[in-house]
Amino acid sequence: MKNLNLLTVVLLGFILFSCDEETVEIPFTIEGITTENYPKVDASTAAAPLQNLIACKLLGFRYNWEQAFDGTYTIYPNWEDIPANFDYFERIKTSKTHDAIMNIIDKKVDFILSVRKMSGDEQAHAEEQGVTLIETPVALDAFIFIVNRSNPIKSLTIKQIQDIYTGDLTNWKEVGGKDAQINPYVRNANSGSQELMESLVMKGLKIKDLPEESMLGGMMPVFSTVMTDVNSICYSLYYYNAQMVKENIAKAIAVDRVTPDKNTIKKRTYPFTAEVYAVIRSDLDKSSMAYKIYESLQSAAGKHLIDESGYVSLQ
Repeated sequence: MKNLNLLTVVLLGFILFSCDEETVEIPFTIEGITTENYPKVDASTAAAPLQNLIACKLLGFRYNWEQAFDGTYTIYPNWEDIPANFDYFERIKTSKTHDAIMNIIDKKVDFILSVRKMSGDEQAHAEEQGVTLIETPVALDAFIFIVNRSNPIKSLTIKQIQDIYTGDLTNWKEVGGKDAQINPYVRNANSGSQELMESLVMKGLKIKDLPEESMLGGMMPVFSTVMTDVNSICYSLYYYNAQMVKENIAKAIAVDRVTPDKNTIKKRTYPFTAEVYAVIRSDLDKSSMAYKIYESLQSAAGKHLIDESGYVSLQ
């Protein structure tokens, strides 16, 4: 009986230790980093909160989620903490995916966060410049499809989505909805969302020719358009919808009856799980602060930071 009690105590102690270990925050720090030597960095629109969180943690700025000028939310530093000689938006940019990738190829920045890998034309530009990029997955996201909140559709198959965008499906009643024309919208070429649409979803299938007004030039216009067009469908990223839009402007639908959420993303059971990349040039000095940020994001502390940002960290 005494042995049983001792064993129970040992097991209980192990469980409590394990629980404490899971809840203890691992500080995200880099020795010697300051506002003076902080590298120039850039990011895709959806990765801006994580990029800002990295800077705030490393530089000791207080921070919070705040509403931006376009109505979305992102992590911003407490501006009172920023030294007068530190141009925050010069060092920590959000140039959108294509421009961020071009900036690191052209050596205007040394580290970026991107929601996708290089496209074919970006790869060609890198080769022309004699630049090789290292694109390392650091977080998980999901490519989602959104419809107007009044649309009764809850799920589409991959084939139905493909058929909508090739023009083989044109009426919502064909997929169990109302008798109304489907109005598909797309993003502009080279945007992170459009490249993901073509690589993850269409896989070589040609999107039908659409009127000029069906091409949306930014992430927030996707949501404002779907909010006002009851027969619309378009696409975005789970993180952008869940963390940055927040107001439930549009309805994210399931794909093959799997709803995009943190659990299905982490398990990669949602069909269009996507990776978020930390990107550097292969010739980046390993003693540089940019390289140290890149390296730290792959550590246990980096995973805690990614979870805090609202992204799903890699296992």
